[in-house]
Amino acid sequence: MRPCDVTLPSRVDATTSGDVRYALQVALDSIHEGDLSVDASAVVSLDVAGLGVLVAAHRRARQCGVRLVLCDPQPRMLRILAVTRLHRVLNLDRVAAEAS
Repeated sequence: MRPCDVTLPSRVDATTSGDVRYALQVALDSIHEGDLSVDASAVVSLDVAGLGVLVAAHRRARQCGVRLVLCDPQPRMLRILAVTRLHRVLNLDRVAAEAS
């Protein structure tokens, strides 16, 4: 697996959503095809603001012809995505998460 383009902080919530949004925008501006890999392995806190940032980045990526992929989301994040049904919308690379 190639290195991730963006690494999410441990908190993706109202306190960090601006920084995360900016990092994802910069990454999306630099890629024009293929996948934008986002390392989600450190995320332990995810709220509605953080979910909004991820969904907005996903939509923007699709508009640009890029696939945003959340890599190695931990069980806590997977539960939040399942409860919100976003696991059906966002692209997840769960191979590493399922192996542990």
